[in-house]
Amino acid sequence: MLDLSVIILTYNEEIHIRRCLDDISSFAKKIFVIDSFSIDRTVEIAREYGNVTVLQNKWVNYATQFNWALQHANIQTKWVLRLDADEYLTEELKRELTKHLPNLNAQYTGVIFPLRRVFLGRTIRKGMPKVKLLRLFQYGKAQSEVRLMDEHIQLLEGETIELENEFADDNLNNLSWWSQKHIGYAIREAVDLLDIEYNLTGTAKDDEARIISEQAKAKRLKKHKYASQPLFWRSFAYFCYRYFFRLGFMEGKEGFLWHFLQGWWYRTLVDAKVYEIKKACGNDKEKIRYFLQDKYNITL
Repeated sequence: MLDLSVIILTYNEEIHIRRCLDDISSFAKKIFVIDSFSIDRTVEIAREYGNVTVLQNKWVNYATQFNWALQHANIQTKWVLRLDADEYLTEELKRELTKHLPNLNAQYTGVIFPLRRVFLGRTIRKGMPKVKLLRLFQYGKAQSEVRLMDEHIQLLEGETIELENEFADDNLNNLSWWSQKHIGYAIREAVDLLDIEYNLTGTAKDDEARIISEQAKAKRLKKHKYASQPLFWRSFAYFCYRYFFRLGFMEGKEGFLWHFLQGWWYRTLVDAKVYEIKKACGNDKEKIRYFLQDKYNITL
């Protein structure tokens, strides 16, 4: 067992939580399930495990909830892992962590893993670059960025090291659930793009200086370039790039659905939200801020 605490944020994760906890309960010293007052059996299932502590806190956004957990959970281990309920560590990654984590040099305060994307039961590898995320860090030496969308773990001190083996994102919900979730994401992503374009929060220009993984930083800067491209054309071009030029079509029916829904439909919906806001407010930043508060209850 590693000197490791795991933080899992949950809301109605009955379908995933047992798989997630079975995967890590014998691997990590302590697990903290931070629940946003689920109305299903999430909390009941989590409390079946001896090394799991359940805390409940009202949801604001992912970053706020995760940072609340860092402050209020009784973390006494050297290392902390961020894991979502629909994620799990592969056996290969667990063996790699067991071998290397206790012996890491002191300067390494963050650990980066590759992500395995599973959609409708199929691992999707073609069409997108390999995603690597900073998910493991020394307690007290990192926190989550506070932003509406695409938040990452940000180191406060030290350096990162990359491991070879993957953790998996494998959501078991149906496509109706997936679509509704992305409808909710769309307004937040639209606000993120508007923030890049108009600097609504005054922090968008700081993205290059953030101490996040190099891949995450590169992806963030690509989003800045994407934000400067014409509405609707950019979502179509993004899908074509993924599906044809990066060979996403080789992933079968699941691959088509993944790249179409996540790479075109969702991105077009985001652009539709941007178009709606610009049509109502023009380029007036104050009008945009008021519109977001009035229509979407988003305060910048």
